[in-house]
Amino acid sequence: MTTQAYSYAAPSGLSDGRLGLATSGGVSTEGAVAHPRFFSGLLTRGDVAAAGLLALADVAQTRYYQPKPTSMRDPVVTCNGDRLRMESFSACAGVYARLDVLSEALDGEVTARGTTNVDVNGPLREALARVGGSDPLHLAVGADELVVTTLDGATVEKKVPLPERWLRSFAEVQAIVSGFDLRAELSAAEAVRFLRGLPRGGGHLWVQPSGRSLRPTARPAPGALCLAGAERLTTLLPLLRFATGLRLYGPAVTANSGPVASVWELELPGMRYVLTLSPENRRGFSGEGAVLESLISDETAEDAEVVVASLSFEPRLDPADLADRAGLPIARVRAALTQLGTGGKVGYDTAEAAFFHRELPYDVERVAAMNPRLRAARALTEQGAVRLGDGGVAAVTSGEHVYHVRVENGSCTCAWWIDHRGGRGPCKHVLATRLHAGRQA
Repeated sequence: MTTQAYSYAAPSGLSDGRLGLATSGGVSTEGAVAHPRFFSGLLTRGDVAAAGLLALADVAQTRYYQPKPTSMRDPVVTCNGDRLRMESFSACAGVYARLDVLSEALDGEVTARGTTNVDVNGPLREALARVGGSDPLHLAVGADELVVTTLDGATVEKKVPLPERWLRSFAEVQAIVSGFDLRAELSAAEAVRFLRGLPRGGGHLWVQPSGRSLRPTARPAPGALCLAGAERLTTLLPLLRFATGLRLYGPAVTANSGPVASVWELELPGMRYVLTLSPENRRGFSGEGAVLESLISDETAEDAEVVVASLSFEPRLDPADLADRAGLPIARVRAALTQLGTGGKVGYDTAEAAFFHRELPYDVERVAAMNPRLRAARALTEQGAVRLGDGGVAAVTSGEHVYHVRVENGSCTCAWWIDHRGGRGPCKHVLATRLHAGRQA
């Protein structure tokens, strides 16, 4: 557990149709900024934006697995020039939520591009809940003279405990969903019918496209999507009155597939509200291990340093364009983007099948060091615990046991691999073997 301190010049507030979101420290194209100012202008559908921001805040303070009271965590906001992206995780790290406010919903001035935290406090939530109708709403992200929420301008500081697994989850999600494809698309009416008809229990379901809608099933099948815990879709329900459609994304599955993550994207007027669910209610994204392969390659780390120099908070990152600018093959650029995602420097947008640039406003250098499997693999390598043998099999000594790793397919004789069969990333013995082999090469 670590503590993140957010310092705001004033609390966020809503006054006379003017919504001011106070910013904490962040990063812009000019470098680190104490209180960046990104946008000032109108949201053409203030009621939709207010409901979306409330949904995002609800996710941030909810623990879906073993519910108990939690502190409120402030969303991360990125201005990519033509849109605002607001991101949060649930307290249990099993649900990732993002509200994208697109250019057609913004009518104002973008003053900078970058990433920060914004203050979402109790009084602001109460004010947002009262926003109705289709009147435009003035929005200022950062300090703005049009919004006066205090008379003395006193600094507001929040010290919020952030679980290390919550920080690691940002890195994992982009790596997982970058391999997803569109699996189903529903009209607004079908989306309302399907979502309101779902059971509210914590059971594990699969949903299968059926005509223009979806039908729940108990077993996976080709084309199906995993839905672990329908109650984790609750924040979609207040937004259904604005919905124009629903898109679902996921990996390819078979009749023998185990639980997998899924993306539920609600299309709104000028906006998108996205929920990404972990494979099971009890599983946070932090332990999925999707980024571990990218963290052990020295070549990929070097490529990432080259690629990151070309980023400037673009809303869509084109690997071909980055490859031209960096002088690297596209395959290495894609690996570098995954590596950058582990440090919070890129996210992934399933709607546009593209990475986007952002810089998380906390100490991202700690993310890799916080991963227990990666720490253990590096320790095994430093101890000389890996011996490469004939036939592509390595022996890894860990404690009193010797485990055997098949280098080609990354299988291992340890309990972790037997339990998960690679479904939650490589075990520490496989990582140690690949790290050792890479250094030998």
